[in-house]
Amino acid sequence: MIRVALADDQLLVRAGFRALLDAESDIDVRVEASTGRALIEALRETPVDVVLMDVRMPDGDGLWATEQIAADPALVGIHVVIVTTFELDEYVIRAVRAGAAGFLVKDTDPADLVRAVRAAAAGDALLSPGVTRRLLARVALGARDVPAATTLDVLTEREREVLRLVGLGLSNEEIARELFLSPLTSKTHVSRIMTKLHARDRVHLVVVAYETGLVAPGWQ
Repeated sequence: MIRVALADDQLLVRAGFRALLDAESDIDVRVEASTGRALIEALRETPVDVVLMDVRMPDGDGLWATEQIAADPALVGIHVVIVTTFELDEYVIRAVRAGAAGFLVKDTDPADLVRAVRAAAAGDALLSPGVTRRLLARVALGARDVPAATTLDVLTEREREVLRLVGLGLSNEEIARELFLSPLTSKTHVSRIMTKLHARDRVHLVVVAYETGLVAPGWQ
């Protein structure tokens, strides 16, 4: 069961998300909060796997709350997906810097929102289809401290190939289809790459792929 928290200062938005997610047999909304500070307090009492986080909230906005989650050892393992009306470069980059696992806009198709929750829970990075590779390239230039290109020497040829596909935004299942692997083998490759590169999450791997030149802006 995927445990979810909803953080949004609009009651109707939270109600809509809850109705959508609770209809899924494998998802359970455990926490609702209207402020960043209230969310952090609730998470310390009720563990969850994924937080759907609005950006603009009173008493600690979504980016502040994301930073608090990433910095708190007691909240390790929580994956934050920023869900906002505002698809702005600044928000995307700050969200990645804060430790978010993904970024969606509120006009995302309901089915895509459900898939996003499942992807985040599985450790996949995700960006709204409207968030372009140009933004990923900008993130790669300054959002995180990433290893030098020579660090890729620790990877096998297959692992480099997998990392390139991660950088292009493919999920583990999509990588498996692309390389004719089983989904489990694909997931194992990604986990080993994260360990070898000391990457904290899949978003970090996307940044590494751009920074090291495995992926360049505009690649498909």
